[in-house]
Amino acid sequence: MGSYWRTLRRFWGTALATQLEYQLNVVVELLAVALSLGGSLLLLSLFFGPGRELGGWTWNQALIVQGFYTVFDGMTTAWLRPNLGAIVTYVREGTLDFVLLKPIDSQFWVSLRTFAPAGLSEVVLGLGLAAWGGHQSGVVLTPAVLLTVVLMLMVAALILYSLWFLIAATSIWFVKTWNATEVLRAVLASGRYPLEAYPASLRLLFTLVIPVAFLTTVPAEVLLGRASLPLLALGLILAAGFFAAARGFWLFALRHYTSASS
Repeated sequence: MGSYWRTLRRFWGTALATQLEYQLNVVVELLAVALSLGGSLLLLSLFFGPGRELGGWTWNQALIVQGFYTVFDGMTTAWLRPNLGAIVTYVREGTLDFVLLKPIDSQFWVSLRTFAPAGLSEVVLGLGLAAWGGHQSGVVLTPAVLLTVVLMLMVAALILYSLWFLIAATSIWFVKTWNATEVLRAVLASGRYPLEAYPASLRLLFTLVIPVAFLTTVPAEVLLGRASLPLLALGLILAAGFFAAARGFWLFALRHYTSASS
């Protein structure tokens, strides 16, 4: 594990140094993040206004959901898109051969090789928005609640990564997976609203099939003291199951990879 941590520090240290070479781009990206969040809040205000609720959620409570959605959108920008979006390039150019020859797990390499710092600002803004919404909703943040929220955010991150990786791994056979990832992002965008705002059929879909609920609504419910223990256990099971599926599918895909020299 020590060698993997050292490798990760070198990966991300190099990526950060490369990105900071163009400091004006960093400022522009930060401005774009702020404008995007402002647009999201404007859209949210169309459904939640003074004295109005949607699915039993008030404006301040909905801000928590929006905050967690912003966190994971930032994680997608900072981590998932730069790394997993590059797998198709490795396959097309034949450079995946060099990844497979390295003395390090190939899934670790393709998943964590780089990151985009602009996404980190989105993560920070999202956490701040969730904290503000929780404060305005009268949340009392005890150590137990904080620990559970962090646990569910880790569960959510694992689910999100697994969904993205399952699609990215299909690059072994197909070189045009961008449309599929855009469809996934569109589906995940439904997580910006509380789960109860949707019809029963969509609530079932967003809980068990594409578990968007565990990215935003469930962590928000934990913060508000609404989440039940069976729901939290279901989140842990789904996260483990999706990660196992992603890992198994990657190993299966590599067995069918013919390499650039074949």
